[in-house]
Amino acid sequence: MRIVVLVLTALLLAGCGSSRVVREGGSAPRASTPKPGQSVVVQRGDTLYRIASGNGISVLDLATWNNIAAPYTIYPGQRLRLYPGGRGATATAPSTGGGRQPVRPTQSAPQPPAPPPARSPFQWQWPTDGQLIARYVANEPTKQGIDIAGTGGQPVRAAADGVVVYSGSGLVGYGELIIVKHDEQWLSAYGHNRTRRVNEGERVRAGQQIAELGRSGAARDMLHFEIRYNGKPVDPLSYLPAR
Repeated sequence: MRIVVLVLTALLLAGCGSSRVVREGGSAPRASTPKPGQSVVVQRGDTLYRIASGNGISVLDLATWNNIAAPYTIYPGQRLRLYPGGRGATATAPSTGGGRQPVRPTQSAPQPPAPPPARSPFQWQWPTDGQLIARYVANEPTKQGIDIAGTGGQPVRAAADGVVVYSGSGLVGYGELIIVKHDEQWLSAYGHNRTRRVNEGERVRAGQQIAELGRSGAARDMLHFEIRYNGKPVDPLSYLPAR
């Protein structure tokens, strides 16, 4: 399985350079046709553009309905809804009678509190040693994980038991990247490695060395580490042991 770069191939890591626009052939639909109750599972090689155009939906609508922020990156195994969710609907102001003046809200609707972290069945381990130099920020596409500074060549270890589903350098901004699937809901990603020591399909154990820390796709020796739940990033510090 492989991470797919969609519509805008951009750097997903904090402080990792500029982005470039990728256009695919064909024309996207101007008006979306929602498919209530239907969803698709992302397959290897899929892009958001292809899924959207193949289902008569605009890329922007599909991204909005699934809370996918620019640069619109999706993952194999991720489930995408082909219709808008109830929480995303726009409320209509009630009529005030014969007047034609629009009703405008006097203040923003209160934001719901952030949901608690999903419970994980794993005892997560730190993937490498070093100083934490960047933290996860919710809803910030360039800060979907944490960055750990280190020395080139030091071990990068699997944070939990799992199977390697990606080992390569095909995603701009991550350099030499490894993704480990821990179960049907949980993934972890390890970017900027100098050398990858495991191949796709290989089973790994928590604490096993899977790579050597490096600076591929980065300005300094560091590890970019992400944990994803159902395809969406979560704060790794909510799961890693305190240190």
